[in-house]
Amino acid sequence: MAAFEIGEIMQRLPHRYPFLLVDRIIECDDQTKITGLKNVTINEPFFQGHFPGVPVMPGVLQLEAMAQTGGILLNRIGGESAGVPYFMSIDNAKFRKVVKPGDQLRIEVEITKIRSRSARFKGRILVDGAVVSEAEMMCMMAAGEVAS
Repeated sequence: MAAFEIGEIMQRLPHRYPFLLVDRIIECDDQTKITGLKNVTINEPFFQGHFPGVPVMPGVLQLEAMAQTGGILLNRIGGESAGVPYFMSIDNAKFRKVVKPGDQLRIEVEITKIRSRSARFKGRILVDGAVVSEAEMMCMMAAGEVAS
């Protein structure tokens, strides 16, 4: 099981601050499963407006963190020619608990179906062992360069 830090994540994804939502990969089998971490801090720009006085991480950003983690795995599987992952669909998204500053997101993603330019995967986010969100997603890999 491979593990790697922000340098390789930035080689695999085009996202940058403030939209890079994966801090570290702690497990990756380079086939179907990957687990990442995101440390949620009060310094996140979205907390200024979501919500003043009661900071809550938006659910759409939790979905994005799952998608980015899945994209890292797809780029490891496909190599440098894999391209950039783009959302195609989100199904069965559920938000079970509030995510707040100080939480560490454990982002678990498993590919359930893969084709040459698209993939389906299931993702879930846990905080302190409890599921806070989950979803099924599909993405396509489009030609493009990942920034280095």
